[in-house]
Amino acid sequence: MSAQQHLLRRNFSQHSDLDFGAASNLDRTKYINDPIHGYINLSETALQFIDTPQFQRLRYLKQLGTSYHVFPGASHNRFEHCIGTSYLAGKVVQGFAQHQPELEINERDIRCVTLAGLCHDLGHGPFSHVFDNAFIPRVCPDVVWSHEKGSEMMLHHTIDENNIDIDESDISFIKQLIIGSTARVPGEKMFLFDIVANKRNGVDVDKFDYIQRDCYNVGVKSSYDFSRLMLNSRVIDDEICYNHKETYNLTEMFHTRYSLHKRLYSHHAAKAISLMIVDAMIIANPVLKISDAIRDPRLYQDLTDDILRDIERSRDPELQPARNIISRIHTRDLYKFVDEFILPADLDSLANSNNINEAAIVGLRADGDDFVERDVLINFCRIHYGMHKENPVDHVGFYSKYNVFEKLSISSEFISMCAPQKYEECIVRIFTRTPSKRKQIQRASRKLMANFSQRIRSVNSSNSPVRAAVSPSNIKPNVGLTLPDNMADFSTKKCCLDFTKHKC
Repeated sequence: MSAQQHLLRRNFSQHSDLDFGAASNLDRTKYINDPIHGYINLSETALQFIDTPQFQRLRYLKQLGTSYHVFPGASHNRFEHCIGTSYLAGKVVQGFAQHQPELEINERDIRCVTLAGLCHDLGHGPFSHVFDNAFIPRVCPDVVWSHEKGSEMMLHHTIDENNIDIDESDISFIKQLIIGSTARVPGEKMFLFDIVANKRNGVDVDKFDYIQRDCYNVGVKSSYDFSRLMLNSRVIDDEICYNHKETYNLTEMFHTRYSLHKRLYSHHAAKAISLMIVDAMIIANPVLKISDAIRDPRLYQDLTDDILRDIERSRDPELQPARNIISRIHTRDLYKFVDEFILPADLDSLANSNNINEAAIVGLRADGDDFVERDVLINFCRIHYGMHKENPVDHVGFYSKYNVFEKLSISSEFISMCAPQKYEECIVRIFTRTPSKRKQIQRASRKLMANFSQRIRSVNSSNSPVRAAVSPSNIKPNVGLTLPDNMADFSTKKCCLDFTKHKC
């Protein structure tokens, strides 16, 4: 293929004089081959952000955080996820511009939505949600922080440090697109806020990319098709709506999200490692000033998953306990999962540290038990379809093939009689920092949950407004998790093979 034909294939106009200088001026678009979306073109505007230290930092943040320590295929990073999200955001908004010209989508809309997809995760900290949901609340309990706030901070820092030419109004618009504003923004088209971070119902390109990317890398099969959703969507009454044929496809998308949380993101070993990393960073925080980075973008720029390597490389004696914890991760001497209880829907609102806590478990020690409060860790895990107790599909607008201009609501009974009746579960998990005391802690935690059930039954029997009676069978231990009495003689570690017994 000639140079001229090659340029034409890439949608460049024909030029009679294709010398080296002219070709380099024309070739301002780069292409990458993504395993999820195929060839992605990166515009010059996108490259202004991608080719910066602030964006390149995302190469060093694992998309699935500590799940990588459990699923070796989960080695992908926030870097490629952000590029994939930007690509899908551009496709969606350009599709609307092409098929619904009455929407009057302009070049600014396309540019800002694409950049919002690109920059939406700039603010993630080490091990993603471990940083903003677990570490920061522990060391800065009075600070309200989220990775969205971090993205806003790092967006400004990226623009300032690299002298990117962009209007202040565009910056404000991009920030609102990243947050997913639900309040009407004067002068802006509200359906554009549904594309990157959809607060109406959770159907957005961020989810399209990470579900498909996570499934691909971990080896989990996904039964929903996001490309059908994109093809069968249109804007009605300033809201993105979908063809009524996509109701089950959307249900499958939210079920896949729930399944990934259940099987991958909340895996008990990944959670144990998260607890260890939080402990290590809390110990290191007075020395390394990790939490100070949320107020200083220059410090935040250097804050990645490599924080563990920074702790390991340090010879500061104050960091030795943190180094010991990290060494336990490397040698798979993890905090041990002790037990879990899936609470009935009527009790999940009562699952909090006031009712279920480490001190209460210690108070139920049996004679001869020697564990202390430091040995016990309690984790409250809420897994849902994306809108807590509600079915997110109930908040999605649809249209019929007989009338593409009218927005419809389609309830669950018209989708499937086998659709779930509940969309959120609360799981109470018990871990221990001291594996040798697992059996003791399990006995005590089961006493606590039995007492919790009994107390709720007593409240119900006294005609309290607490909803629905709770029977003794509602909260009971999982027999599959029951530890043997001879825990001292029992080990889940694989035994080393003795090859001396197998001589030829």
